[in-house]
Amino acid sequence: MFNAIVLGAGMVGSVMARDLAQDAEFDVTIVDRSADALARAKALDPDRIKTAVLDLSDLDAVKAAIAPCDIVLGAAASHLGYDLLRTVIEAGKNYADISFMPEDAMDHDELAKAKGVTAVVDCGVAPGMSNLLCGRAVAALDECDELEIYVGGLPVERRWPFEYKAGFAPADVIEEYTRPSRIVEGGEVVVREALSEPELMDLPGVGTVEAFNTDGLRSIADTLEIENMKEKTLRYPGHIEIMRVLRAMGLFSKEPIEVGGQMVVPLEVTQKLMFPMWTYEEGEADLTVMRVSGSGVLDGIETRITWDLLDYYDAATGATSMSRTTAFPCAIFARMIARGELQRPGVAPPELLGHDKALVERVLGELMERGVRYETVIESVG
Repeated sequence: MFNAIVLGAGMVGSVMARDLAQDAEFDVTIVDRSADALARAKALDPDRIKTAVLDLSDLDAVKAAIAPCDIVLGAAASHLGYDLLRTVIEAGKNYADISFMPEDAMDHDELAKAKGVTAVVDCGVAPGMSNLLCGRAVAALDECDELEIYVGGLPVERRWPFEYKAGFAPADVIEEYTRPSRIVEGGEVVVREALSEPELMDLPGVGTVEAFNTDGLRSIADTLEIENMKEKTLRYPGHIEIMRVLRAMGLFSKEPIEVGGQMVVPLEVTQKLMFPMWTYEEGEADLTVMRVSGSGVLDGIETRITWDLLDYYDAATGATSMSRTTAFPCAIFARMIARGELQRPGVAPPELLGHDKALVERVLGELMERGVRYETVIESVG
């Protein structure tokens, strides 16, 4: 029996817990400071999921909670991710984490190696599967000169004014609209403004969407030496302009301003007003769409390898598509780490595992068993 703990009981963490709880090998506990979130998570599998109230910003309490565990899964908000990663590694615990932390997780690589800890980070859908498939494209091609990632989580039904709802922490969504975007051009890392360089795309099953720069390459910009790489987020047309206006007004700013003699943080006001409109109603359907492609040379022929994902809300379980596609890869990696099937001391973003064809095929196969299907196309180009 493996003792597993999930840090964070939001939409994604709760699906991680349920997925692990379906495996008799795992004794599963999920922790969060929100009793309501814990209650919702436990309701997914009352007999197999244990819960405990825990403030994840209290690192001493976290260290005590994970002490008896064989594997730790991270599903906390991005601003907690970096410190939690260090805390888990210092405790000598193996880790699978989806936190979209703004800091560089590789800062803790040497500590993880010294502790003998395997920590797979950014192992959700994007970052996560996008990284793994980019690594696979580089390994599969004789020469790879371009990697492209297009990804978005969207409501199936478009509603004015945003035609968008958040499939994960809304605060982390806004971070995508403000954090400078790193892309690679001609082998050099360049920085673009978030929401920049919009382009329209027509995707089967979704229709016309608009893509814009976000900081989604993450570790790939440093770990893969490819001439050209970019990641773009997908939304329904018109969303970019609305977000640009809000950002230009300063409504995403974290700097306090004076209003009526009171100091207020514009972002906090925006979140208070916007997030109810961005929250999925119970039973409301969402979708996740992603395209990852690597281009280069294979057997002397210009070749492109493409993986397409189109996934929908699961009415049978009530799990959103974004929570499913994000939680399942992390749970799959956690199982492999706990069982000793994946041993790689250090901090490992998924692209560093993409060279292992059998591992990638196993992950894709286990996702398919859960109803998350990636379609692969290999074609000559040019």
